[in-house]
Amino acid sequence: MSRFKDKVAIVTGAASGIGKEIAHAFAREGARVVIADLKQDAAEAAAAEIVGNGGTALGLGMDVGDEAAVNAGMDAAHAAYGRIDILVSNAGIQIVHPIESFPFAEWKKMLAVHLDGAFLTTKACLKYMYAAKSGSIVYIGSVHSKEASPLKAAYVTAKHGLLGLARVVAKEGAAHNVRANVVCPGFVRTPLVEKQIPEQAKELGISEEDVVKTVMLRETVDGQFTTVEDIAEAVLYFAGAKTNALTGQSLIVSHGWCME
Repeated sequence: MSRFKDKVAIVTGAASGIGKEIAHAFAREGARVVIADLKQDAAEAAAAEIVGNGGTALGLGMDVGDEAAVNAGMDAAHAAYGRIDILVSNAGIQIVHPIESFPFAEWKKMLAVHLDGAFLTTKACLKYMYAAKSGSIVYIGSVHSKEASPLKAAYVTAKHGLLGLARVVAKEGAAHNVRANVVCPGFVRTPLVEKQIPEQAKELGISEEDVVKTVMLRETVDGQFTTVEDIAEAVLYFAGAKTNALTGQSLIVSHGWCME
């Protein structure tokens, strides 16, 4: 029997990269998947892929930093499927600058996507989860939820913040049988990371190959990127937990880059 048969999973930022693989993984396990992405056409295209593979999916355009858009999207998802069992808060962007020249507008944009987005989507889902007395929220953090790197002040701050949010949701949600956890990926070769390689090479004055070897993967045990499949497996593990024993926790998936 499929692990998530008849469950409804909403994944934000799911038109590409990690989010898309998470959405496909849920669909393969029988879930009805809602793909929420800033780009409506990309969300619909990603949903169509799942449907083409025999799954059930709905694509929604959603700016996770816009409260009205988030509420409307979650209401539409609930109207379509009658329940919301799982939220995967994955939407994210990356902007790198040294702190002394980090534009305040870009700092605010980063926090709006990562933290406001996580808060607003959580809040919008909780009313349905609490009413159903069941739910699981998985935040996509990062090794940068635990560690710091130069040039990433806003990203590191936001990803650390997700740990705090998850822990509060775990405390408050327990009475309603709602769990919250964080998956913390290492470097995954997504478009977001591909974009960072030349940016960091320019900022640090080294080659792109050296960015990969000496910056991104230096601390791993095997010099390997984490894969989107690795992350999806960890998300499904948290989402499929049977009891509140596994709540308020974080799981690092990073080829040993960060250990705790």
